[in-house]
Amino acid sequence: MEEQLLELANKVAALESATAATNKVTAEMYYYLTIPLMVLIHAGFLAYEMGASRMKNVLSSGVKNILAFAFMIPTFYFFGWFVYWAFPNGLIPSAENWQVAIDYANPVGAVMGPNLADNATGVFWGAFTLFACTTASIFSGSVIERIRVVPFTILAIVLGSFAWVVAAAWGWNAGGWMVTSLGYHDFGASGVVHMIAGFFALGVLINLGPRLGKFNADGTANNISGHNMPFTATGLMLIIVGFWGFLMACAIFPGEGWSWSATQYASIYGTPMNLSALSFNILMGIGGGIIGAWMVTRDPFWMMSGCLAGIISCAAGLDLWWPPLAFAVAFVGGAALKPLASMLENMGIDDAVGAVTVHGTIGAWGVIAVGIFASGYPALSGDAGVATISFVGQLIGMIVMFLVGFVPGYVVSWILNQLNFLRVDEEDEKAGLDPTKVPAQAYPEGIPSSPSND
Repeated sequence: MEEQLLELANKVAALESATAATNKVTAEMYYYLTIPLMVLIHAGFLAYEMGASRMKNVLSSGVKNILAFAFMIPTFYFFGWFVYWAFPNGLIPSAENWQVAIDYANPVGAVMGPNLADNATGVFWGAFTLFACTTASIFSGSVIERIRVVPFTILAIVLGSFAWVVAAAWGWNAGGWMVTSLGYHDFGASGVVHMIAGFFALGVLINLGPRLGKFNADGTANNISGHNMPFTATGLMLIIVGFWGFLMACAIFPGEGWSWSATQYASIYGTPMNLSALSFNILMGIGGGIIGAWMVTRDPFWMMSGCLAGIISCAAGLDLWWPPLAFAVAFVGGAALKPLASMLENMGIDDAVGAVTVHGTIGAWGVIAVGIFASGYPALSGDAGVATISFVGQLIGMIVMFLVGFVPGYVVSWILNQLNFLRVDEEDEKAGLDPTKVPAQAYPEGIPSSPSND
């Protein structure tokens, strides 16, 4: 009998060991797959921005977007990932946090290489790197047709490998001060990614100024249409496809020491959630955003932008919403999109693709919606005494996200502008950045341009 019990115990131990190994491999594959899905976001932004550009600027917009993607990868490796682990308690790291950053993100350390015993670091870093790339691509579209490539790249690095990472350390980390002190909740990064990128773009646009011909002497605005609306709409749909990977990567697999089943997904804060929540609420967000935008404008550009606005509206609370509420939150975001963009334009801001509104203002709505509809939910995993979500906490978090995005965008672009380095020369802008800056032709067979493209 004892021998049989011993044999059974050995089989159970072997099964548990095999299950643990399988869970590690499954988690690794899960994050690995989020990365190519998120690359589709950048394929989408590439098409979106080139379609939204006039024919004389198509390739220059594409070059800028490609460089933003490329520069995020090494800069996030060498210092962006370090920032996330070093600064959860503020801009002055504690000795403990500094050591954690050294242990987890030292770019020359063993962990940040092909460690065959590690089933998480590389793919988790990769997912975060693609978040950084997304912030840069969001900013990229707003400044097309007039910004120089090198200063744009500098600004993209400041945004993607520093500004948003600071916000993530504070509000997208179970140990971040905004989470532990305010109960800040932002599951799908309405604030941490979208607000930061949108309001960073606003700070840059104030110093960059509008495109030539955008505004008349009396302040009224002219419509400067892109050359290919179908390309732009298709690009927006690709972004939506990529956002399934983006939002998948907002879920984590709990490890040893968690107080509940290790087979359950968790939010970045350790609170339980599942992929059913994402499936219900992303789709309801898509539907609500498109319908809301369609109720206000029949313009396909704004309808597809409404799709993105719907997801961003829901993103912060995707793990909390009941699906009909997700639809309602998204509907509000989609319906508000075009009027809010028009208000920004009436203030003299030339945002070529509506990024400030879609990502910044609608991201703010997503953050505050959690405070309105989900107050009282636990912000962290744990027993009694953990921080809870509140309207005040979300409001303060929203203000912090605005400042962390807007201030570096404004300050760095102001310095570049004072050095007369931010914007292309007027002659080059009039002629187009493709013939003056890019050694290639977008349409070498001479597709005729309409008068609006001149």
